[in-house]
Amino acid sequence: MATKQSKNSTDKTKGSNGKSTKYTASKSPLDFHVSEEKVPYGKDKSFSVYYNDSEHFVRLLKGDCIEVLNKARPESVDMIFADPPYFLSNGGITCYAGKMVSVNKGKWDKSQGFEQDHNFTIQWLTACRRVLKDDGTIWISGTMHNIYSIGFALQQLDYKLLNDISWFKPNASPNLSCRYFTHSHETLIWAAKSQKSKHKFDYQLMKQIAGGKQMRSLWMNIDVEDEPQDIWSIPTPPRAEKKFGKHPTQKPLALLERIVLASTKPGDTILDPFTGSSTTGIASVRHNRRFIGIDNNTEYLELSVKRLEEELARASSTPLLIKELV
Repeated sequence: MATKQSKNSTDKTKGSNGKSTKYTASKSPLDFHVSEEKVPYGKDKSFSVYYNDSEHFVRLLKGDCIEVLNKARPESVDMIFADPPYFLSNGGITCYAGKMVSVNKGKWDKSQGFEQDHNFTIQWLTACRRVLKDDGTIWISGTMHNIYSIGFALQQLDYKLLNDISWFKPNASPNLSCRYFTHSHETLIWAAKSQKSKHKFDYQLMKQIAGGKQMRSLWMNIDVEDEPQDIWSIPTPPRAEKKFGKHPTQKPLALLERIVLASTKPGDTILDPFTGSSTTGIASVRHNRRFIGIDNNTEYLELSVKRLEEELARASSTPLLIKELV
């Protein structure tokens, strides 16, 4: 997203100073094409640039992620984190802050039936695979409602499964019906683009975080003697991470920081096709990675901008800037 200015291919969008800033499609890690000709951002009706900060390599695109990615330059992204719809909005109830609330999050989260849901999964995973570099990886979060379909789709598309991680939520909401075990974890699938991929993994850093032992793929009971304690036990987002507003499926920053640090290096380009409130972007900025987020919801994109602006201000005040690393 570090771009040189082009007289023939510029437009305007929001920048980190709150004013309009110029951008160009010519040198972005995520270029768009019509046939062989590049189209300036904002000129294609299927997407638009909602936010751009070329100094810190942060960009938000508004549009359908499948349409956007199908126009992107192939093999341009190092890592993808995807938090797709879980298809949970079925009219049920859950518990939030001690109160009974609806599970419905919006039309985007409603199931269209297994076949259509799975076809949607195939489409967005195909689009993601297209923009991944040969040695790139993808992380996907889900629950029992969608994760098995995602795992099957990954294998259908010849991704290489690397790990499935159990993210344990120690502060998970109780089950109000008292007819099931409390749903207190989500599954993360980590996969490489192909069987030949030589994926990145910062083994030494993960070992350090795990107290000098190999980091495991699930949380450990703190009562187990001589074992690392709750290494993937991460609470849901605290109030401080929702100060600008709440996204219904927001992930905790600590979770995304671990993912970013484990599977990328400074200067890498990270993509989130369902960016929501852009926790992935916050983690990317904090650890000197480039970031591209896609969403079709203006409310969520505006929430993302507020959060990113705060993080970018913090990053700009630190001695080491992202531009010095790339």
